Amino acid sequence: MRRTIHVVPHSHWDREWYFTTSRSKVYLMKDLADVLDTLEKNPDFKTWMLDGQASLLDDYLAWRPQDESRIRTLVCDGRLVIGPWYTQTDEMLASGESIVRNLYYGMRRCEELGPYMHVGYMPDSFGQSGNMPQIYRQAGFKDTLFWRGVSNDMVDKLNFTWRGDDGSVVFATQMPNGYYIGGNVPEDSDQNDAWWHEQCLDKLASRYATEHVYFPCGFDQAPVRRNLPELVAERAKRDPDNTYKMSSIPEYLADLHEAIDREGVKLEEVQGELLNAKHMRIHRSIWSSRSDLKRLNTKAQFYVTNVLEPTLSLSASLGNEYPKKAVEHIWKLLLENAAHDSMGSCIADFVNADVGLRYKQAMDVATSLVELHSRMIATSIDSGDAPMTITVFNADAHPRSGVVVEHMYLPGEDFKILDEKGSTVAYTILCSRDLTDYVLSQTIKLDPSRKAYVPSKVLDAMVAIDAHEVPAMGYAQYHLVLNESSSHPMENLDRDTVLENEYYRISVNVDGTLRVEDRSNGYVYDHQAVLVENGDDGDSFNYSPPRQDLVVRSDEGKPEVAIEGSDIYQRATIDFSMNVPKDLDERAKGIRSTSLPVRLTVALRRGSRVIDLDVHVDNNVLSHRLCILFDAQMATKFNFADEQFGSIKRENVHAREMALYNASLDKENDDATEDDSMLPANWRQNAETWQEMPVAIEPTQSYVALGDGTRGVAVLPRGVREYEIVGDEKNEICLTLFRTYGFMGKEDLLYRPGRASGERTMETPDAQLLGPLDFDLGLLPFAGSIDEARIAEEARSYDGELRAYEYAEFLNGRLIFSEPEVEGWRSQTGSLFELDGDAIVSAVKTSENYGTDGLIVRLFNGFADKDATANLKFARPVQEAYLCDLREHRSGDVTFEGNVVTLPALGHCKFQTLFVKLASA
Repeated sequence: MRRTIHVVPHSHWDREWYFTTSRSKVYLMKDLADVLDTLEKNPDFKTWMLDGQASLLDDYLAWRPQDESRIRTLVCDGRLVIGPWYTQTDEMLASGESIVRNLYYGMRRCEELGPYMHVGYMPDSFGQSGNMPQIYRQAGFKDTLFWRGVSNDMVDKLNFTWRGDDGSVVFATQMPNGYYIGGNVPEDSDQNDAWWHEQCLDKLASRYATEHVYFPCGFDQAPVRRNLPELVAERAKRDPDNTYKMSSIPEYLADLHEAIDREGVKLEEVQGELLNAKHMRIHRSIWSSRSDLKRLNTKAQFYVTNVLEPTLSLSASLGNEYPKKAVEHIWKLLLENAAHDSMGSCIADFVNADVGLRYKQAMDVATSLVELHSRMIATSIDSGDAPMTITVFNADAHPRSGVVVEHMYLPGEDFKILDEKGSTVAYTILCSRDLTDYVLSQTIKLDPSRKAYVPSKVLDAMVAIDAHEVPAMGYAQYHLVLNESSSHPMENLDRDTVLENEYYRISVNVDGTLRVEDRSNGYVYDHQAVLVENGDDGDSFNYSPPRQDLVVRSDEGKPEVAIEGSDIYQRATIDFSMNVPKDLDERAKGIRSTSLPVRLTVALRRGSRVIDLDVHVDNNVLSHRLCILFDAQMATKFNFADEQFGSIKRENVHAREMALYNASLDKENDDATEDDSMLPANWRQNAETWQEMPVAIEPTQSYVALGDGTRGVAVLPRGVREYEIVGDEKNEICLTLFRTYGFMGKEDLLYRPGRASGERTMETPDAQLLGPLDFDLGLLPFAGSIDEARIAEEARSYDGELRAYEYAEFLNGRLIFSEPEVEGWRSQTGSLFELDGDAIVSAVKTSENYGTDGLIVRLFNGFADKDATANLKFARPVQEAYLCDLREHRSGDVTFEGNVVTLPALGHCKFQTLFVKLASA
């Protein structure tokens, strides 16, 4: 067959890796300027692709704004190919909203300069998430082109269809040897012919579904190859049996689709999540690299979507301005960190420091915006003569009750909390210190003649407040009454005291494990929350156990236990001293010279279905891993977790992949392989050494669960979101808390044979994470199936809990910035909307398209095996409502009447985006 080789010039531009973003931007200034010059001066250099990420345009034009018109001209002429992403995102740990906003801001920025590539271009993400086809479709893309996650054991050809977990289908093209294969064309004529045969014709051509061969010409931070058109023309002369052309991804795909239609090619199909590591590394367990930064990512992305944006949307509905540009600034900081290497933390220590700083900057702005708008709402409420108010905010789409724990400055004298009906609200001060002089010295009295309450004593306190029936997407304000009390004091309790609420009875065993009784069905889950420590011989890309490991468990000893509580909040503090090896050398010798202090705090709140666990470690050990085990006490074959916009059911063991992996080792060692029904018929001809062992270490978004349909256990991580199902019967959820290592890359790992990933000479002492570490998570035993227990909904609520904002005039000053006093007029409760149905709200924000003025609400189906419904009841009449795509352009109709919008039912893993414009207040 005559082949048409599409030579596509590009550069894969990592904004940071073993170098900083600042350094890469300096080189971008030169390299992109050279690209512009080349395209303008040489019409034979038809196109050049800017790695699919619009952030590079922002980087370049920030320092070279004089080139904007040149870029716009080349983009509009189709010669500089841009978009659609803002940054080259990770797919496994980035939230659904992070991925959607990455596309939104990328496409919008590109539109300002001209047409962009409508292709899901993912040259280096570490695997493909199972719901990406739906995301691409809702962005208006029919095609995706990627490298990692598919092998020839799954499909024979490199062009195939990919069906997502919701059923959406995109056309996929794989780059089986990466984005860099054509990046080093030799110019010596003797070497040139052999190179083209080896790299292109022999290795690639036969695997494409038609005569069209995609051949990327570029590599990491590649400068433009000015004479590439001449090299391609010379190659065409030397090989008249094939066609060679300067091309682009859009041109390649257009020719490919035409050939498929013309020839009636029947394409193979792959389905769901793509994490096969036979030909290329997926880096399973990169999800726990630099666990401190992974925790910051989890906190930041959920805070923005579950707290910040709903709060700003509520505030805007009350007449305050929605700060679009400030929110965009936050998102772009997070999207810089969402790039695959940055999110993976497989970068140099000094670069990870920049990642951490961006999380700090994003959270500083986000928390400040939430504080300001909470204040504007709280002070606009009629508080009468109350000396102090506490406003509880609910960012969930359903009314909620529950104990909210918050840091506050409280009066030192007795006080009672009353709700809007005058009913008493219980509270417990968990800990406090006298900070009277400091707090009162910060007060700024803009009007000294105004009479205001000033407490004689001020406590800096952590307080638990038993809030009840806080309106959906709304608030309820409570008032303080002095010289009375609704306090439920914290008391020290006996070691054998049982923690108890409406749902559970929890006791601490002698070895520090937990005995949890589920009161809904009487089932007892004993021996829970075992800490397991072992060695980590891996690097920044992969966990890998040492060849001579030593495993230490917390249930080997007898920890110190202290229990305290009130009627609304109880906790047990369990202090372990785990004797462990100090490094890999000691571990290999079986020496346990170091005491690793670990504190596990277990808290139970009134009315909560989730048991709170916090793990504090003073880490003084090198190259190791700490996990926590929860035993479902049942044999299982599958586990349930969530991905972007839906649930996913995974095998506990990747049996077919492990069979292929082991068979390839047998062939490599000339050993006979017994017949295995899991092996495809062509396994021998396709057998080769795998790049990575297909271990079943998995990522999740917000929960992982084991269940048999009648009961089960779910774990809700708020830090590292990586797990493995272990135990003799695959009965235990093993959640990674953290792991540490000393190099960016290492060779010949047990789980990843062969070359190092990354730089093997670059030490990463910061990745040893010496010092204090904190990780929090939730435990949720349940009755019934995961759908009947509404685990996904519980996880969403847990990641966006009730929060409380306090206000009193004595706090108006340097503590929170001084603002003029406002005479409140609003009622003590308010709501933006309430959801009648079982869909889950993913986003509530203002529409960001120019010329539109409305609200965007995105919902998804979190169930594993049933459809979800959604009727939204707004506080004001609905003026306009319609479905929209991820660009927030109208894509369909919905039914609305009065203040109610009715959405179509959502199937498995489906999400919908709704635009709503409310009538004026």
